[in-house]
Amino acid sequence: MRPLAFALLLGLLALAQGLTFPRSTLQVVQGEKRYPLRVEVADTPERQAQGLMFRKALGEEEGMVFLFSSPTAGGFWMKNTLIPLSIAFFDRQGTILRILDMEPCRADPCPVYYPGVVYQGALEVNRGWFQRRGLTPGAKVEGEALKLWPR
Repeated sequence: MRPLAFALLLGLLALAQGLTFPRSTLQVVQGEKRYPLRVEVADTPERQAQGLMFRKALGEEEGMVFLFSSPTAGGFWMKNTLIPLSIAFFDRQGTILRILDMEPCRADPCPVYYPGVVYQGALEVNRGWFQRRGLTPGAKVEGEALKLWPR
């Protein structure tokens, strides 16, 4: 490894350890069923860029919610993400528009996962979490975490 690349890697690791996320709760609701989650909230560009990078595990009832100040159609990538994830893209009302599965990526080029919809929030959980619960587009994301939406 070249010295510059090693220094950049150390800088990324320091960033990953020093960045903190607000913690909250939310539920995914479809029909009469409610599925609670403890979530970390990525509500700033810095937190959104970091996401779940370098995490070795995610509990079954845990996730990360990304809250954007305005609608977007941007994609997500899994650079330096060590665990497989599912992601639900939802609108400002909390309605899930699309669910995708994503693979870990440790080396460039990493694929970008575009949802093909305009969304304002995204929920990452362990891969298969939505499928195991029978959750599909049209389900709702609700709860305390959504009160942290940036204005």
